[in-house]
Amino acid sequence: MKRVCIVSQHFPPEKSGNASRIHDTAAHLADLGFDVTVLAPHPTFPTGSFQRTWRRSDVQEVGGVRVVRLWTWQPASGDPGFLSRMAYYLLFPLHAALWLLFARDRFDVIVTSAPPLFTGLPGYALKRTSSAKWILDIRDLWIDASIGLGFLKEGSISEKLSRRFEQLCLSRADLVGVTTEELGRRIASRYRVTAPMELMPNGVDTDLFRPTNGEKKRQIIYAGNVGHAQDLDKVALAVKSMNGTYNLKFLIVGDGDTREYLEKMVKTENLTDSIIFTGILPREEIPRLLSESLVGVAPLKRLANLEYAAPTKAYEYMACELPFLGCGDGEIAHLAHESGAGVIAGNTPEAIAATLSSLLDDPGRMEEMGRRGREYVAEHYNRRAIALKLKQHIERMTWTGA
Repeated sequence: MKRVCIVSQHFPPEKSGNASRIHDTAAHLADLGFDVTVLAPHPTFPTGSFQRTWRRSDVQEVGGVRVVRLWTWQPASGDPGFLSRMAYYLLFPLHAALWLLFARDRFDVIVTSAPPLFTGLPGYALKRTSSAKWILDIRDLWIDASIGLGFLKEGSISEKLSRRFEQLCLSRADLVGVTTEELGRRIASRYRVTAPMELMPNGVDTDLFRPTNGEKKRQIIYAGNVGHAQDLDKVALAVKSMNGTYNLKFLIVGDGDTREYLEKMVKTENLTDSIIFTGILPREEIPRLLSESLVGVAPLKRLANLEYAAPTKAYEYMACELPFLGCGDGEIAHLAHESGAGVIAGNTPEAIAATLSSLLDDPGRMEEMGRRGREYVAEHYNRRAIALKLKQHIERMTWTGA
C-alpha cells in the first residue's frame, strides 16, 4: 500500500475551494487503496472565523484519511496585517517540516499544495532527508498575484527571496501539478522546471454538486472566498442599477478579507434589502442555493496576474446546471467559451448589468447553458477521475519493478 502525505494550508471545516479540493483528493486516494495522511493547521481560514487554539497538534480520522492538525499562528481579525498574515503562512509549514523530519520513513510520496508558497518547505525537507517522491501542486502564481493585488512590491527583497525559493522547489520536485494549462505555460516561461508538468485541475465533486428540484428564485449568487481578487462591489452596483426592472437579490455566500468593506458599501448604497450576506455555510447546503438561483457570478478582477485562474466556484455552478457570468480574461473566459456554460462581462457595473440583463431576458438560453455546463464538468472535471489520474502518477513514480 502506497503511503501518501498531503500538506495543505487549508482543510475542512474551512470553506475555501482548496480545502474542499484537498479533502476530496485525499478521500478518493484513500478509496483507491492508498494510506493517506493530511497535514493541515487548526481551522483558521477565513481568518477570525474560528476559535484560536494553542494545542501543538491533534489527530483525527476523516473519511478514511488521517488528518494531523498542527499549530500555527491564527490571526484574530478578518483582514489581518502583513506580519500576522505572514506568521500564519510561515509557522505552519515550518511546523510541518519539523513533524516530517521525525516521520520521514513513513511516506512514499509527499504532495504539497501551494499557495501559500511556503508549503513547499516540508516537501523540500522530506526530499532532502528521505527517498520519498515530491509532487509540487501549484494552484496559483502567488507571488505575481500578490504584486498585482498590492500586497508585495515588485523588485523588493521579499519578492526576490520568494522567487528564489519557488525556483528551488521547482528544481527539486519530482512532478509539478498545475490547475490550468495557462498556469503551466506561465511557470515554464518564468522558471526552470526540470520535472514533468501535469494538469491537475481544481475540479468538482459532481455527486455532491448536482441540480436539486427546488423552485428558482429571483436571485443571483456568489459562493466562495470574499477576497481582494473579486470585483463583488461591481456586481452589487450592477444589481442596484437593474432592480427597477428585475427585482433581484444577490446572495454572497462565504467570508473573507473584504466582507467588512462590502457590508459598509451595501449600507452606504442602501442595498441591504437586495444584497444578502449568508456568511459561511455547510458545504452540503451550497448545491441547493445554487440550484435555486438564476445565475452564478465569478467576477475576477481584470489583472494580467489572474489570467491563469479558473475559480472552483465556476465548476460548482456548472455542476448544478447554473449558467455563470464571469469577469476577467484568460482561463475564466476560456472556460466560459469552451463549455458553453458562461458569459464574460467587463469589470464595470454597467457592463455586468448589460450582460446579466441579456441572460435574464432569455430563459431558454440559460437552461441550455446550464445543461451544457453539467455535461462539461462531468466529462472533464470530476474529482474522482482527477484523483485516479493522480494515483496513476504516484504508482509510476514509486514503481520499483519488484
